[in-house]
Amino acid sequence: GVQLVESGGGSVQAGGSLRLSCAASGYTYNDYCMAWFRQAPGKEREGVAAISTNDGRAYYADSVKGRFIISRENVNWTASLEMNSLKPEDSAMYYCAADVELLPSFCGSKRSMRYAFTYWGQGAQVTVSP
Repeated sequence: GVQLVESGGGSVQAGGSLRLSCAASGYTYNDYCMAWFRQAPGKEREGVAAISTNDGRAYYADSVKGRFIISRENVNWTASLEMNSLKPEDSAMYYCAADVELLPSFCGSKRSMRYAFTYWGQGAQVTVSP
């Protein structure tokens, strides 16, 4: 089956940068939507960003737009999240998610942030201190 393994994250002061990577294996289709979600203690999980492995279309939540950059590398099925100008409210466990992109342009739309992805990674902690 599909496996997702996250790496990166860590601790940084406000205004700093961190990078997360998600390495996927076991893909059997050509087109996938890969996304990042986060969940802070006591809060609901929220979508952060998503990207299509097919055409690279991406979607960003308003809370991270202009600060985070999602990218993908299809050679080794990796999705990365470059996080800049980090704020304490960005502190959370970040999860990589993936699913087959059945509908064109799905991944580049707001729908991807509310979708129940099939495959999930184990999570990577991001902590931003004031």
